[in-house]
Amino acid sequence: MTHTKPLRVGMMGYAFMGAAHSHAWRTAPRFFDLPLQPQLTAVAGRNASGVRAAADKLGWESTETDWRRLIDREDIDLIDICTPGNTHAEIAIAALEAGKHVLCEKPLANSVEEAERMTVVAEAAAKRGVFAMCGFSYRRTPALALAKRMVDEGRLGTIRHVRAQYLQDWLSDENAPMTWRLDKSKSGSGSLGDIGAHSIDAAQWVTGQKITGVSALLETFVPERPLAGDLVGLGGHGDAGADAPRGAVTVDDAAIFSARFEVTRFDGGGFDGGAAAAGAVGVFEATRYALGRKNAMRLELNGTKASLAFDFEDMNALSFYDAAESPDAGFRRIFVTEPEHPYAGNWWPTGHGLGYEHGFTHQVVDLVTAIAQTTQPEPSFADALQVQRVLAAVEASAANSSQWQKV
Repeated sequence: MTHTKPLRVGMMGYAFMGAAHSHAWRTAPRFFDLPLQPQLTAVAGRNASGVRAAADKLGWESTETDWRRLIDREDIDLIDICTPGNTHAEIAIAALEAGKHVLCEKPLANSVEEAERMTVVAEAAAKRGVFAMCGFSYRRTPALALAKRMVDEGRLGTIRHVRAQYLQDWLSDENAPMTWRLDKSKSGSGSLGDIGAHSIDAAQWVTGQKITGVSALLETFVPERPLAGDLVGLGGHGDAGADAPRGAVTVDDAAIFSARFEVTRFDGGGFDGGAAAAGAVGVFEATRYALGRKNAMRLELNGTKASLAFDFEDMNALSFYDAAESPDAGFRRIFVTEPEHPYAGNWWPTGHGLGYEHGFTHQVVDLVTAIAQTTQPEPSFADALQVQRVLAAVEASAANSSQWQKV
């Protein structure tokens, strides 16, 4: 199909997230019929040789070494921000005020105040037809999107319990080297914001309920790490020599918190259908020290009618238990690869599963479609601001002996 109008993309950053986003921009129009044609127009990074090599590898037409020049370019329609959190606010606000659409990686910012400023600017830009979205890509995993559909259809009834875990192990080696993710001035927080933010967003999105309060505990297991060494993936091998310089870890290694969700209503199953119900209760855990867990982003919901469970390490499956269907049978496994499942029909024949990168492709599809329809893409900056407020409440509670903190 010939696309008459391009969507010319300029991307900031070209490391892990930059590679994932580049793959998505290239791939989306080849598997989905998009209303606009994404073009990988320019990528920006501070290191001229590094950004040039990345452009050649990832398929970008040109490069910049200053993000301001990228925003100033007349041949750019959208700015894709894949840089550390301390840069998000400045770049996103400048881009929106310059009339560029924005896709910004999560978490939205390093503070509630920054996120609030970004949201105000985004909402003003939307009135001019310029849109912003935050990149919580797990929303676009077909199995998790199916879970959302089931909740919206009322198949779980009133949700009582939410359990969310995000477990990784890439920091388990005490001599893995320092990276920007361990520097609070750049990342904002550690496991809490890096991976816990995904769990918070997924839990609120799937349930349709906001978190209203938390009681939290944060822990830093390794206070110093080698400044020199070889990066491998997210971690690597630091210089553990006796005289090797070490830097202070200024973020949490693990975050654990209980949460209460906003008040809902009973589903009528044995109760007055109009009676107010206590909101769901939740338990959250995020760590990069869970040996053997590589990317176990998990969500389980228990309702009055049914339960569901998801684990990204088995990302093509959703476990579902319906008390009315077969109360003695336990959970059944739904393999989410049928054409009627979210996003799956545009890919491979039934049973041929998808991978991590597909969530980013689906993110591009939804963003491009919303821009073409001049509708607000989701999650909006306002949605991401709510996640930021939960992150801030968790930190405040942990700093105050785990006392209850309203969001």
